[in-house]
Order: sequence, then C-alpha cells, then structure tokens
Amino acid sequence: MTDWRAKEAKYFMHPGRRMNLLTVRGEGAHLWDEDGKQYLDFFGGPATVNLGHSHPVIVNALIDQAQKLIHVSTQFYSIPQVQLAELLIENSCFDRVFFMNSGAEANEGALKLARKWGKEHKQGAYEFICAFDAFHGRTLQTITAGGTERYKAPFTPLPEGFVHVPFNDVEAVKRATTGKTVGVFLEPIQGEGGIIVPDDDYFKQLRGWCDEQNILLIFDEVQTGCGRLGTLFGYQLFGVEPDVMTLGKGLGGGVPLSAFLAKEHVNVFTPGDHGSTYGGEPLTTRVGYEVMKFMIETDLPAEVARKGKIVERRLHSLADRFPNVTAVRGKGLMWAVQFNGDIGERITNDALAAGLVLNNVRPNAVRIVPPLTVTDEELEQGLAILEHVIERDAGGGSPK
Repeated sequence: MTDWRAKEAKYFMHPGRRMNLLTVRGEGAHLWDEDGKQYLDFFGGPATVNLGHSHPVIVNALIDQAQKLIHVSTQFYSIPQVQLAELLIENSCFDRVFFMNSGAEANEGALKLARKWGKEHKQGAYEFICAFDAFHGRTLQTITAGGTERYKAPFTPLPEGFVHVPFNDVEAVKRATTGKTVGVFLEPIQGEGGIIVPDDDYFKQLRGWCDEQNILLIFDEVQTGCGRLGTLFGYQLFGVEPDVMTLGKGLGGGVPLSAFLAKEHVNVFTPGDHGSTYGGEPLTTRVGYEVMKFMIETDLPAEVARKGKIVERRLHSLADRFPNVTAVRGKGLMWAVQFNGDIGERITNDALAAGLVLNNVRPNAVRIVPPLTVTDEELEQGLAILEHVIERDAGGGSPK
C-alpha cells in the first residue's frame, strides 16, 4: 500500500501544517479517508465548497464544458465568462467585474485598481487603511495588507502604503486618514482573525466617512461572499454598498475562480492595465455561473440564514454550560467557538478522531464553516460531536 504521507514529506514544500487526514472522496457535507472512514466536513475548503463536495451542478458543468472548451486566451470572447459577469452584476450593486483564480489575486487586482483611481482622481493617493488580524492572502502585497506580523516578518522589506488600525473602531480609521489615503480595505467579518463580527453600525459609519473624505471602501468578501453569511454578499447584511468587492472561495464551489467587482466610478482600467492567463477561462467561469445560478434560483442564502439560527442556538448553549467556552460569534454558516486557553488544536484533533472536520482558526478558537447545503440533521450531528468533545475537555461539563 502506498504511503502517501511519506511521499508528501519527501517531495512537497512545507510552508504550512497539515491535519492528519488523507482524503480520497467527498459527497455533500461528507469526506472519506483512505481507510473508508466517513467524516462530517465543517471546514469546507475552508468555506469553499459552498454547494458541498461533488455537487451534481458542479460535476455536470465540468463535464459538459470540458467536452466543449476548457481554455482559450482571454483575448477572445467567451460565453461562460460573460454569463457569469452578467449574473454577478445584475445581482449586486456593482457595474463591472474581472475574473482571477484565487482570493489573493482578486485582492491584488482590487488594490491595483484603487491605486490607479487614486492616481487619476485623488492627487496620487495610494495608502490603504487595513485592520489588525485581517487576512487578505499570501502574496507580498496581500500579507502586507493583512494584519498578522508573523506572516510578514520573514519577507521584509514589504511594499509600502498600508496602515493598520483595530477592527471595529471607526475613530481609529478617522485618525489614520490622511491626504495619502486612497481607501479602507476590510473584511465584513474577519475570517482568519477568528470570525470577528463588527458592531451593526460600524460599516455604515465607515461608508459615511469614506464619502466625506472621497476615499474608497473596499470589501474583501473572499470568505464572506457567495451566501456564507445568509445574504448573497456580506455587504448586504450590513446595509452598505462598498465601491469595490472581491470574491473567491465559494464563487467556484471548489474550482479555482475569483473576481473583483467595482462601481462604474472606479472603473479606471484601460487595455494593458491588468490580465490573467487562466482568470475567467471557460471551464471555471461555467462552473461559477452554474454555482451562482443555483444559489440565486433556490434562494440558498435564506436557507443559510435559517440554518445559522440553529448553529447560533446550539453554540450559545455550549457557552452557557461549559467553563472552557468563553465566547461564540458568527453569522449565517460562519462561526467560531473561543476557549479559555490555547486548546483549539486539541479540540480540532479530538473532533477529527470523532468524525468531525473543524479548523483551529486561532490557538484559542475553532472555526465552523460547513457547506451551505448541509442538512439540519447533519448540522445537529456535527454540533453534537463538537459538544461531546468540549464537554470531555471541560472534565464533564461543570456548570458555569
């Protein structure tokens, strides 16, 4: 029998850590390992397989499009690309879109677009106000925009033009704003930061400040977009319209596809300004089109909002009963459980042994981001496993 872990250790770079799980098959909210053991997947890519593993909509789109046309230069017109563009624009507040392959690439495109807008419309303004504990990708510019120093330290010197302030602090943004500021670049809910949900009026106040100062409000919705929060896009949950938005992860339902979208007044790119060999190719945009079409036609975000109430109720019950749980937070199907110590990895490993895939998003927290198509029964089953693991860690669950 092939030892795939040993082969990986021999041949693969190791810039990150793996969980001890070799997956060979997926269906819906379930994964199977090489020994045939079945798991409930509440990690989902992370937050990527929004329709679940191997959903028929995706499988059929891949087969049908692969038999017609997989790739063609983006110098040519492509029907799936235009179909997806139309679907996104007609169902959002934006006017223009450009496709890439990953969330980091989409964020790079958005930052590049904003820089050119600043050069043409704001006397060369180029600085972005970002948040501590934010995550925007792994390229040099996106780790600089991110707010985690340990990701940046090995790669200095870093690109200039990024200022960081505490998340959910409007006054800090105001203090950081100068004549060089071109935009405020934030996640609606911080994902890798530990599922940090801002106050209800945070973005409304920021929108007002950006309008007053003539600076752009840019949302990184790579994780929060495409139904994850119980609305089609996260900005809708907070009642504001950003000038630019990025999408990724769930947009392709598991195939590499991302996008950045902009209002017409930010549409400053001209031929030669940007491009991508694979971004927007027929195969991936066909899948993205079918994923988003299914999501809109079935009103999947409304179901996510309903299921989110189930998760919220169960998680708050854990916080009420177990002393090792100090906080729960989230929206829709994007949640975190925070603990009274750095036990996130232990909880994740114990859950994995019990058949539930989670992610220790922070040393003291686990992230819950199942497929949006997860059933009520599967939600209850997975949350019961999590409760059992937390109760055992708490030593039997002494009441608070």
